[in-house]
Amino acid sequence: MSGLSAITLRSGLHHLETAWLFTRSDFKTVILPVMVFANVVSPRHNPLVLSCSLCWLWFHLFQDNVANQSYSAPEDLLNKPWRPVPSGRISVKDSCALRWGLMVFCLGFSSLFGLKLIITSAVFTVLVILHDDFGLSGHPIGKNLLNAGGYASFELGSTLILSEESSLDNTSITALLCSAFVIFVTINVQDFADVNGDRILGRRTLPIVAPEGSRIYILCVLPSISFALASFWSLGPLCSALFISMGFGVGLRYFLVRDENGDHLNQWLYNIWLMGVHILPANARFGVCAW
Repeated sequence: MSGLSAITLRSGLHHLETAWLFTRSDFKTVILPVMVFANVVSPRHNPLVLSCSLCWLWFHLFQDNVANQSYSAPEDLLNKPWRPVPSGRISVKDSCALRWGLMVFCLGFSSLFGLKLIITSAVFTVLVILHDDFGLSGHPIGKNLLNAGGYASFELGSTLILSEESSLDNTSITALLCSAFVIFVTINVQDFADVNGDRILGRRTLPIVAPEGSRIYILCVLPSISFALASFWSLGPLCSALFISMGFGVGLRYFLVRDENGDHLNQWLYNIWLMGVHILPANARFGVCAW
């Protein structure tokens, strides 16, 4: 291999690793749950189309994270120093340029799948701008609304590609609305582990505004939503008991375990519960949770 080829290869691998580091922490919170959701609610499953759906999702997550991390370097120095900006792999200026380049790329990529994907991508970009550039990420309610909208955009785009249809059926639409509602009322759980960094940036997240009340809120809301969803999706008695118990267990742990390391584990458990939320519509589609 020539010297030029070796340098080109190393440079390419360096950039790929940088892209991976921008999105690493959201594979468990976005990529996996959204792809589970898309596969559960989609009436069709084509391996090639699945890969296109996954690529669409990852590039939009990449755009979102680059935008967010361009502003969060002070927080990331404390909470996630391995991210590309605080670790010095990329400057804030270059990160901002990459962010706008990804916006154009995502719109172009979406155009391959039709007008509805272009609109979904454009709406997602607006939500990212409101969240990061207009500072709504620091508002407890505004952050929840934008996170719910962003998550719904991820799910809508991925599902539209995977289903190979111009529109979604009733089951898919209902599942999408349920998912957006769950994200809106529960996404605050991800703020508990980042309280120190959020304070540095002056954010007013729910755990900062109401330290005790936010724990009580999660203790109440996770079991309540679990019960409501089990009833709504007509789960069988055993599946209902398991899902409601999971929601109660995660909520109770958030109330009892309050140190930073404990909250990181709490977030993992919440993501497992959220995965369950995304699996529930399979009962309407395939009847797999009727026992």
